[in-house]
Amino acid sequence: MQFLADDFLLDSPMAKNLFENYAKSMPIIDFHCHLNPVEIYENKNYPNITKIWLNEGVYGDHYKWRLMRANGVPERLITGDGDDYDKFLAWAETIEKSLGNPLYEWTHLELRRFFHINDLLSRKTAPDIWCRANELLQTPRFKPRNLIKNSNVKVVCTTDDPASTLKYQQLLKADEGENGFRTLPAMRPDKLMQIDRDGFGQYLTELATVSGHKIAHFSDLKVALRQRFDYFNALGGRLSDQSLLTYQFIEATEPELDAILTKGRQNQALTEREINQYLTMLLEQLMQLNTQFDWTMQFHINSVRDLNRPMFEQLGPDTGYDAVGMQADIVGELTKLCTRMQTQQAIPKTIFYSLNDNDWMQLATMLGAFQAGGRQRLQLGASWWFNDTAEGIEKQLRIFAQTSLLPNFVGMLTDSRSFLSYPRHEYFRRVLCHFYGQLVEQGRVPNDEAMLGKVVQDIAYNNAKDYFGLLA
Repeated sequence: MQFLADDFLLDSPMAKNLFENYAKSMPIIDFHCHLNPVEIYENKNYPNITKIWLNEGVYGDHYKWRLMRANGVPERLITGDGDDYDKFLAWAETIEKSLGNPLYEWTHLELRRFFHINDLLSRKTAPDIWCRANELLQTPRFKPRNLIKNSNVKVVCTTDDPASTLKYQQLLKADEGENGFRTLPAMRPDKLMQIDRDGFGQYLTELATVSGHKIAHFSDLKVALRQRFDYFNALGGRLSDQSLLTYQFIEATEPELDAILTKGRQNQALTEREINQYLTMLLEQLMQLNTQFDWTMQFHINSVRDLNRPMFEQLGPDTGYDAVGMQADIVGELTKLCTRMQTQQAIPKTIFYSLNDNDWMQLATMLGAFQAGGRQRLQLGASWWFNDTAEGIEKQLRIFAQTSLLPNFVGMLTDSRSFLSYPRHEYFRRVLCHFYGQLVEQGRVPNDEAMLGKVVQDIAYNNAKDYFGLLA
């Protein structure tokens, strides 16, 4: 089979028809990504492909950085101050070794879909590709807003701290008609959840200032959070995202919470129990607010962050030193949380993602116990991060289909810092069409192209449009 041919990942007649006639041209709702709203607003051309593809300082694609380190590339040619062309050559040498890794496929999809470059990237072809790509990058078509618009994206949800002023989302609102897409905030309260980190006290001061509410007690924190939900909601925000690396469900009284909050503010050592008490009660409050505002709550669970402590101290977070988590009982602890919140009728629309695919069946069946109040309000999230492979995507689709109603799935998310990552939606859609094509070949679903075509269109776009309500 030819590399990245029209039937790439499509190995049955039905799969090919579903992709070409139904899935391929559907718009995209990018409901979870890490694009910088400043870059969208400023809308500047990138000086070269390294800046848009690999890194701008320690901001960039840590998927690629991990592979480069594995290939012996020195850090100065990854996140350091090395020459941009030398960094590109180092990536070209790395990609030659990445056969079987999804980055090999994604890299060449991006070259083809954005730059119309069909050559394989290698040390030999890199000089020519560098020149051709950089020439195109200086054209209006390669400004960030046009990259989004021309990828048929209708909504971009950025990832924003509760204390953010959302300045750039406000400025972009006036340009929605011209841009052809909306840029909306999505709340990510990492700093609020990290009570055991240095700087927590300073963060509470920032949150108090922006919310206009002094935070001395946990009850004050709840008032400040409600104000931030109001603020995000007024600017079109409809999602929150909770990164929960490890977790145990332990409730606490208000006096206990006030004492824990005081210790966190003063950077005093907290016990594991106190951390989980605080997390539990904060999550309960966040679930209540997400329910009241009719938002969708996302949980990203069971990852291990910043394993290489010396490199974390040097470069900071999100630089490629993370791994799959191994908390075997984390779904059980989340089940306790959901059981508690069900008594308050405060389980919002929720999507659960786990970086450890051993959790997926547990999550999918647990969610089925709490479904109520609308179509597929609780969902097993798309294959995430290390699972974002053809095999990982197919496994997630199969578990969703076998435990619930896959035609209700809201589909893929980009989860990327790059404006060139939208071919990942094409990749997902090809696997989705392959999945249903195989079921047809096995006689397990009807050989009905129109019926299945509607299903893949719904998963590609329509379900997300209806579920999140971001285009109303």
